[in-house]
Amino acid sequence: MERSIGHMRNSFKTLRTGKVMVSVLDGIKVDYYGTPTALDQVGSVIATDATTIVVTPWEKPLVADIEAAIAKANIGVNPNSDGEKIILNFPPMTVEQRQESVKKMKGMGEDAKVSVRNDRRKANDAIKKLEKDKEITADESKAGQDAIQKVTDKYIAQIDTIIKEKEAEILKV
Repeated sequence: MERSIGHMRNSFKTLRTGKVMVSVLDGIKVDYYGTPTALDQVGSVIATDATTIVVTPWEKPLVADIEAAIAKANIGVNPNSDGEKIILNFPPMTVEQRQESVKKMKGMGEDAKVSVRNDRRKANDAIKKLEKDKEITADESKAGQDAIQKVTDKYIAQIDTIIKEKEAEILKV
């Protein structure tokens, strides 16, 4: 269940909030001497302000490859190059874009909840099997299932709290 929440938080990094984060470039791979390599492994990636990211490659010939990889990734901005570095100017988010981000974020939250519920089902199935095999009593089985439900409820509430905080962050202008 912890891993479900961790995965959800990682997924949130791909969402755009009011402030641009370098994590929007995490999935981009650049052809580095025939090997697909993460962008942050071939140059420095820095958010200079709330709407600008600057990518400075460690090797000058990579500028064109990085620019092409960013354009191909379709992250919602066109890369600008001065021959030494690539500048990404993100326009301020519109209300519709913010609402779309919230919608995606809620979908990611629902996926995390489904994962937590699947973990609950697996644990309950294991307890029922123990009861069927006469290794525990019916009372112990009931107590175990109740304990699993309490843990599940705790994690679902934690996911809801994280979603509310992230929604407030996204919608804040």
